Amino acid sequence: MMFSFDDNKCISVKKIVSYVVFVLFSGSVAIAQQEYQKPALEHRDSWSMVMIPDIQNYVKWGRNQPILDLMMRWIDENIDTLNIKLVVCVGDLVQNNEKITNDYDGNQTTQQQWEAASRAFGILDGKLPYIAASGNHDYSIDRHGNRTSRYAEFFTAERNHLIQKFLVQNSTNEQGRPTLENSALEMKGLHGRDYLFITTEFAPRDTVITWAKGVVAMEQYKDHRVVLITHSYLNAKDHYISGEPSWIYWEPYNIANQIQKSAKVKLPNANSGEQIWKTLVQPASNIELVLAGHVPGEGYRADKNSASRTVHQMLFDAQSMGGGHRNGNGGDGWLRLLEFFPDGQTVKVKTFSPLFAISPTSQPNAWKNDSRNEFTLKFD
Repeated sequence: MMFSFDDNKCISVKKIVSYVVFVLFSGSVAIAQQEYQKPALEHRDSWSMVMIPDIQNYVKWGRNQPILDLMMRWIDENIDTLNIKLVVCVGDLVQNNEKITNDYDGNQTTQQQWEAASRAFGILDGKLPYIAASGNHDYSIDRHGNRTSRYAEFFTAERNHLIQKFLVQNSTNEQGRPTLENSALEMKGLHGRDYLFITTEFAPRDTVITWAKGVVAMEQYKDHRVVLITHSYLNAKDHYISGEPSWIYWEPYNIANQIQKSAKVKLPNANSGEQIWKTLVQPASNIELVLAGHVPGEGYRADKNSASRTVHQMLFDAQSMGGGHRNGNGGDGWLRLLEFFPDGQTVKVKTFSPLFAISPTSQPNAWKNDSRNEFTLKFD
């Protein structure tokens, strides 16, 4: 662009300089306002728990698996910085429990998917205890809805001595085998409070609900704060998931690069989110926090249990973020960070992506700051 300095069309150099200075200054202010803040405790004496949403879309594509590894390595690097005590995952550890034929919905076989999930959690072995719920995708069913899973092949108590250290209760899967699908970890003396972290299988069977009710009612846990981790519980509209739990089985045909699925099959003696609330959570006096996934998005609600204590219930599932459920990057690396303040009542919830945080170019996108993703809850 050329400027004319004749008498009639003179553009003041002073004005131009002033304008450039204004633009540069404004830009620097905008940059300062978007300056990346590394995750840190708001109170130096807090402790943290990390919530991992459904990981199925990371493991089903070979190209996405390094993102899950990055998430786990970030957790490892911040154990001391954030005083992390526990990592929980809300299920769907794989996309398919039984699959050897590739199709449009992933290029990894079942074996490769389970190995990828196991390898990622292995980064935390010997460093942190973790508890992983089982999701619907972690099961295969027959035409009668009877379920099986390879979960117990890859997630065992023996693989991480810190799981064994805190493991105090467990029940069995549908084949009667003791597994971590239905289990509980106990941690004592967290700001003077004892905690019990209990997980149940997807759409827990009546026998599992009975087992969990018996655990939380035990005299030794009556004064514990109980956290329930289960897969299917809330939807993104903050409502309990209702209706008869069901799942599909894979037909033996691949048509136009799409493995065929059956119609939904009812799971016998299974419980929906609404039933979990009515039969397990609400009647208990000590369950005060429920964490779930399954439905893409975020959800939250608070209700009173039988002891008139507030139960905070949270959904977080990022599987459709980062490009979508079928062909995206798996979920943009999002994690939920829960900081438990030393007052024993306050929990600050934040949503953070180590994937975005790794580069200065994407760091401005590393936090979700809206009210559905950053909020404070208080225990009674």
